[in-house]
Amino acid sequence: MNVVDQIMAVMEAAFEPHWGEKWSRGQIADSLLIPGTDAIVIDGEGSDITDRQGTAAGFVLSRHAAGEEELLLIAVHPQHRRKGLGRTLIEMLKERARARQVAHIFLQMRSNNPAARLYEATGFTAIGMRKAYYRTADGGRLDAITFATSI
Repeated sequence: MNVVDQIMAVMEAAFEPHWGEKWSRGQIADSLLIPGTDAIVIDGEGSDITDRQGTAAGFVLSRHAAGEEELLLIAVHPQHRRKGLGRTLIEMLKERARARQVAHIFLQMRSNNPAARLYEATGFTAIGMRKAYYRTADGGRLDAITFATSI
């Protein structure tokens, strides 16, 4: 199973369709072709399996440029939640960002996303909001919150 397959296996289970956050296989594959885009895939024990076979339990997709990193997507398979894997993924992302001499990591999420607790617990702070930025499957609108952390 390649990295795109591993990511898609987690994403299919982890993202609820109502929020419209799930990316397509093509979006994932295309993003990984862009210089500066990086994926980390871990198994249920929190070990990096990005470049080898294994059953994916979580992933983070990010993009770096000009001394900054943007966390694009992060997910943990529902069967593996509440085990600290989200925190593990963020710490791995921070470690790689430090190695690239990145100063800040940014992310954007919908305002009612429970992942805010994870981001805050791992050092992210809300720094901005975009009103009515996201559209739900039923046509509703949600604000986007931008978070950042210095590393």
